[in-house]
Amino acid sequence: MADATPNLDQLTVNTIRTLCMDAVQQANSGHPGAPMGLAPAAYVLFKRFLKHNPANPAWIDRDRFVLSGGHGSSLLYSMLYLTGYGLELEDLKAFRQWGSRTPGHPEYGDTPGVETTTGPLGQGIANAVGMAIAERHMAARFNKDGLELINHHTFAMCGDGDLMEGVALEAISMAGHLGLGKLILIYDDNNITIEGKTDIAFTENTRAKFEAMNWHVVEVSDGNDLAAIEQAIQAGKDAVARPTLVKLSTHIAYGSPNKQDTPDAHGAPLGEEEIKLVKKFYGVPEDKTFYVPDEVLEDCRKALTYGEGFESSWQNIFDAYKKDYADEAGLFVDAISGFLTQGWDKDIPVFKPEDGPVATRAASGTVLNAIAPNLPVLMGGSADLAPSNKTYLTCSEEFQKEAWGGRNIRFGVREHAMGAIMTGMYLHSGIRPYGGTFLVFADYMRPAIRVATLMKLPLIYVFTHDSVAVGEDGPTHQPVEHLASLRAIPGLNVIRPADANETAMAWRKALTTQDAPTALILSRQKLPTLDMPYKDGDAEYGAYTVKDAGLKADMLLIGTGSEVHICVEAAEILEKEHNIKASVVSMPSWELFEKAPAPYKERILPSGITKRLAVEAGIPMGWEKYVGNEGKTITIERFGASAPGGTVLKEFGFSAENIVKNALEL
Repeated sequence: MADATPNLDQLTVNTIRTLCMDAVQQANSGHPGAPMGLAPAAYVLFKRFLKHNPANPAWIDRDRFVLSGGHGSSLLYSMLYLTGYGLELEDLKAFRQWGSRTPGHPEYGDTPGVETTTGPLGQGIANAVGMAIAERHMAARFNKDGLELINHHTFAMCGDGDLMEGVALEAISMAGHLGLGKLILIYDDNNITIEGKTDIAFTENTRAKFEAMNWHVVEVSDGNDLAAIEQAIQAGKDAVARPTLVKLSTHIAYGSPNKQDTPDAHGAPLGEEEIKLVKKFYGVPEDKTFYVPDEVLEDCRKALTYGEGFESSWQNIFDAYKKDYADEAGLFVDAISGFLTQGWDKDIPVFKPEDGPVATRAASGTVLNAIAPNLPVLMGGSADLAPSNKTYLTCSEEFQKEAWGGRNIRFGVREHAMGAIMTGMYLHSGIRPYGGTFLVFADYMRPAIRVATLMKLPLIYVFTHDSVAVGEDGPTHQPVEHLASLRAIPGLNVIRPADANETAMAWRKALTTQDAPTALILSRQKLPTLDMPYKDGDAEYGAYTVKDAGLKADMLLIGTGSEVHICVEAAEILEKEHNIKASVVSMPSWELFEKAPAPYKERILPSGITKRLAVEAGIPMGWEKYVGNEGKTITIERFGASAPGGTVLKEFGFSAENIVKNALEL
């Protein structure tokens, strides 16, 4: 790219700063300080390094940029406006307002050029690690000598708060282990948090910590030194064997005579009088708001021309690739478009009752390994629990440093990072990620799950050991409230299958869903395969009748997961010994059932049958909607206990005898 004059460089940096200040002031809400300090680094990155095409924000071989400190969103919006992503000054003026394209924290899908939703600190760093993993894997899978379809960097900006969060440190550790050399993290080291100077809580040697985790570290002592920033980022690009931290010393609210280097500049507008003083210091008109000199906009919009050139050069490579590697080119298009490769599900097995009981975690592993050879975008792993979660792909190798083509990721004991890294992998495009752990540890992943659900990303979370049937490990490892907790997340599909065939259905549904994540809730203990013809249509609706007593049924027994087969057993006892007809409903997914057509829901849960008994090894929260005023539940309202799993289930009342007893009381 052609260099701007030094005066134009500084004028552009100050324009970025004033746009950020004005946006926050007009909204009377926001965080001006960090954008003011980081503006020089953002300018250098976008002007000198970022390979992108603002006219096509989704171009596959673009560099990724993640603003992990999402509270500094006005900085990102200003850069997107200036470089031509389609934002207008009116969008900056509507910062943080209802329906605007410039929300308080960057939100994926709302604003062109925003790669991920960053709000909770640390998430963006882990997302960036996921993007860097995806870049290395896609390059290993598709690149040929002289024809590189994937060859780009992932840049992220973070602050002190990000580096205090556990999720960031988990992800940083993993990135260093994997040697993700195309990941560059710019650290805004301004020594300020909301409560005061960082040294009230944060006094570690950041450089030594990162170097100990196999990162390359470059320090810039003056965050306003454009040449030094450029040299540091270039050094990061040159350090191909390790990820790079650029430790950038900045001043929060640089140029503010009364608020620079103070917590006051973090989360509140500077005030109109203070802004005038800052603009005077910058040498820009004090009486103008949202002022963008023509020469600044003209120079920044050159990104459109450069971007067209970047993408055009890549298209030439892809055109040649299609001629020489037609099959691989087709798979590449499938991968980046999210298309499920034809025949992906042709080997999913049908399980038979005579084959004997099987734990749904084991059935899940069988189904996963039946799909994986036919769906090469499927990639994931477990938080050090693959032998228990049954999440290892036998058709592929491990993804490790310099072995980028493997599809089995060793996430280590890093549940939170695993969830957020999966998000980044998907957002990069080209990969359909899954990740597994015990259900009780879903708590560690919850923030990542929540943000992924907010973005409507079709990730797959494999949660095994789903109830007090875990047994001897005791209440610390026995999930009780976790089903209700996951169901409380708006938009997350939670599926708890009752047997092996429902598990196959759950995987099929998860992979064909494009607008929501799925949590698969799977048993540790073996469960009988239900003796009934399984209908494909049942998969769409989240509940179906396992044992049908017809419209003249006396009651409904509703179960999920490992409790369904004992409901069937209880229904048979009720009919044989008490002449009570009970229909049994398996309801693996509340969320899918709520989306079903009203006539279907009425057929499964007839309004005329008011005596209903729900059976689930978890807290009763939410079941009142399905059992009504005349129904009841067999659930758990305390933590579990340490004993053999069968004993624990029996003691908590999960037996056919206790179901019969409660049914008779109804």
